[in-house]
Amino acid sequence: MIIRTASFIKSSTSLAQCPGGGKPEFGFMGRSNVGKSSLINVLTGRKMLAKTSGNPGKTKTINHFLINESWYLVDLPGYGYAKTPAKLRNEWLAAINEYILKRDDLVCIFVLLDSRLKPQKSDLSFMKFLGVNQIPFVRIFTKSDKVPEHSLKKSLSEYDAVMLKEWESLPRTFITSAVSQRGKDEILDFIEDCIKKLTTRG
Repeated sequence: MIIRTASFIKSSTSLAQCPGGGKPEFGFMGRSNVGKSSLINVLTGRKMLAKTSGNPGKTKTINHFLINESWYLVDLPGYGYAKTPAKLRNEWLAAINEYILKRDDLVCIFVLLDSRLKPQKSDLSFMKFLGVNQIPFVRIFTKSDKVPEHSLKKSLSEYDAVMLKEWESLPRTFITSAVSQRGKDEILDFIEDCIKKLTTRG
């Protein structure tokens, strides 16, 4: 897939505020500071489309970006950042859950995982939530340029081993780097394939 246009549409604090439906949506979510905004900018080829920050918890709303005038890339608030006040975290969680569970146009959630870390409880819990509610998702391991290849393979193996204790099969997995743009084409091809299947089905 070639990204010809990418534009910010709006930020929403609830499902009711989200843009009108009708176009496929792909949500991006992960622990705070996992490199979500950087990956979105790489995928779209727009350096400043999603705001990046060294301070975790920058994204506080459901942000819709219209891609090629045909589908939405949705930047969702991160989770697992302890310094965020509990009341605010709960508000975010309620809004995110409502979006994930009730948004008819949501095709898939991209769960971003930091390839430098061991399996995190918050990540595993979120993926289990998606699985229990039958929400399609894939795994994206970020920051692959920051670890040696053997350490990367070990990290993936650890995640697989932990998940297979509860899962019958593993989700589709991508490895990315915002620096080298590793994984960009594979993810965009996956999204394009999903949209084609929706079109055929419709």
